[in-house]
Amino acid sequence: MRKFTIVLLSALLLTVAAAAQRRVSGTVADADGEPLAGATVTVAEFPSLGTATDAQGRYAIDLPAGGSCSLKASFLGYLDAVRTVAAGKGGLCDFRLQEDAQMLDQIVVTGTRTPKLLKDAPIVTRVISKKDIERTDATNIGDLLQTELPGIEFSYSMNQQTSLNMSGFGGNSVLFLVDGERLAGETLDNVDYSRLNMDNVERIEIVKGAASSLYGSNAVGGVVNIISRNSKEPWSVNLNGRYGAHNEQRYGGSVGFDLGRFNSMTNVQYTAVDAIDLSRGTDNGEVGDYSTVYGNSTLNVKERLVVKATDDLKFTARAGYFFRERDSSESIKDRYRSFSGGLKGDWAVGENDDLELSYSFDQYDKSDYLVPTDRDVRDYSNVQHTLRTLYNHTFADKHILTVGGDWLRDYLMSYQFENNGSRMQHTADAFAQFDWNPHRKFNLIAGVRFDYFSEAGLSHVSPKIGLMYKLDNCSLRASYAGGFRAPTLKEMYMNFYMGNIFMIYGNPDLKAESSHNFSLSGEYMRGPYNLTVTGFYNLVDDRITTAWSQELAGQVYTNMARLQVAGVDANVSARYSCGVSWRLSYAYTREHIKRGEPLLSSTRPHTATARVAYDRDWKHYGLSVALTGRYLSRVTTDVYTEITSYEKTERQTYPGYTIWKLSLVQRIWRGIDLTVAVDNLFNYRPDYYYSNSPTTTGTTCSVGLSLSLERMCRKK
Repeated sequence: MRKFTIVLLSALLLTVAAAAQRRVSGTVADADGEPLAGATVTVAEFPSLGTATDAQGRYAIDLPAGGSCSLKASFLGYLDAVRTVAAGKGGLCDFRLQEDAQMLDQIVVTGTRTPKLLKDAPIVTRVISKKDIERTDATNIGDLLQTELPGIEFSYSMNQQTSLNMSGFGGNSVLFLVDGERLAGETLDNVDYSRLNMDNVERIEIVKGAASSLYGSNAVGGVVNIISRNSKEPWSVNLNGRYGAHNEQRYGGSVGFDLGRFNSMTNVQYTAVDAIDLSRGTDNGEVGDYSTVYGNSTLNVKERLVVKATDDLKFTARAGYFFRERDSSESIKDRYRSFSGGLKGDWAVGENDDLELSYSFDQYDKSDYLVPTDRDVRDYSNVQHTLRTLYNHTFADKHILTVGGDWLRDYLMSYQFENNGSRMQHTADAFAQFDWNPHRKFNLIAGVRFDYFSEAGLSHVSPKIGLMYKLDNCSLRASYAGGFRAPTLKEMYMNFYMGNIFMIYGNPDLKAESSHNFSLSGEYMRGPYNLTVTGFYNLVDDRITTAWSQELAGQVYTNMARLQVAGVDANVSARYSCGVSWRLSYAYTREHIKRGEPLLSSTRPHTATARVAYDRDWKHYGLSVALTGRYLSRVTTDVYTEITSYEKTERQTYPGYTIWKLSLVQRIWRGIDLTVAVDNLFNYRPDYYYSNSPTTTGTTCSVGLSLSLERMCRKK
């Protein structure tokens, strides 16, 4: 009888305790309503209470009876949100987290090739988030980078081919990657930037300065890594479109699913724009070096499939097709195509070891479509096959050793070779890096890489060392890195009659470019404010360029004398709880070229970008307003005056300019976003159009609509 009484009393007490509790449940999502799996929900008054959201962003937590409680939702890369649950109350409590403008808890991989929080990365890395991309309403990488980063300018070179200048380095010295993979093909030393559209991009990581110790050739001036987005929902369908001036059209769609072991995202985007008559935009009747910007259209298709074979083994497969057609004349249309694919396996060998094996393929072709005869003549093809292995071992849960290697088969057939010939070379490399973390305030990273190029018959060693020290609200970073760029097949074997004016000859005896990059950075963080200042100094030896040869009566690729590039980058930003945020960035770049040599660089010494934004979500409506601007100072350079010898030059100064853009995004209902943008807000028009001037005819407007069907169908 006594035992029965004890059991009865215990059951009664448990029942009373359970009745005294109150359950609170809900979802944690981002500002767009996308669920955040793995977000934490904690209770301020009871530190031992807490839970994490499931794959659909849902949570449930039992609170003790009694007074009110404060629930806090947290997720990496987002600002914390706090909700108060009144005394004795339970029920539904949803969270909408705003993205952290400082991005200090964002995980980055480009600077170290291993996942690392941005605030802990010893290599200065700039991150452009998904939210930043949406604010700019950018179509491709050029639109985005010019809006977000100072020191970067996309301009025109011969025949209106896009050319890049980033802090004194051209497109052949800045390595562009998509999920860590290189791109095949180039036009006048630049990859085809229109391949890099901003649909389905999670973030972009930019590392300025030499990065050859991890990425080898072409990473002399920096690395831009575009990180794709995986599907985060059981199913998702997005349809979007935009229409703007000059009959500019952009239509896209994506279909994704996440079924636990299987994750897929398919994207399709089509763009088109008519030719732009620049003569309509001038005040004085003068046009410039060109009067019409060619119209063009693009089609970009991408598929990314992730399969989790086991909890420790994951495979990622990708495939892509790109097509661009440019209306260069009535009788000939320029066509550009690429086919890409790859397979990567990630294996968590043990608690402290992981292994990555990958194969990637990329082919980039050019052809001339002859309208009168309906013939498509291919005259350029660059095909790259790459094998890669990467191994990480963690010591004492904080020190990481990274080793790896790559093998690349590079094939090039080009109209710029004699008799449309072809060349091929093999490259191989091995690299090692050690990430040492002896104290939470101190981090040192050191690495070295060896590269070999078969056709050039050269090898190169690239070292790197970087360190970071944290002091209260400050982080100090310093680094030295070696960079290099091997001569390309085109630069070694070119034999081309440029524009029926003069010959350009390759040089198989070219040396590799090499650089020594030093940087020093200080970062200050306090509350909503962040200030970063970075100084850098580059010594570049044997930069590859073209020079006139009297003997050959044409231009020939050669190595030039030492070049010095120095400068300062400064960035200050803030974000307030009311939804207001702002960012101001400035870059100063100075190139020192040996006296007596032509000053052919078009690097602008002063550039700046600015952004002021307001983001706010109500129950059934959301609003984002952003005003962005970019300033580029005037630049003085030497231009050739005699096309018969290309020896004489004269000094020319090109004016600076400022352009502002206002964009407004309204989340008018679940899954329906309406975007209205006004570009060149203050109606800037160049007096004379040249390669480095913006191809604007004045203020333009665009309107876009995005439909996310899964959000429209989601129950409240």
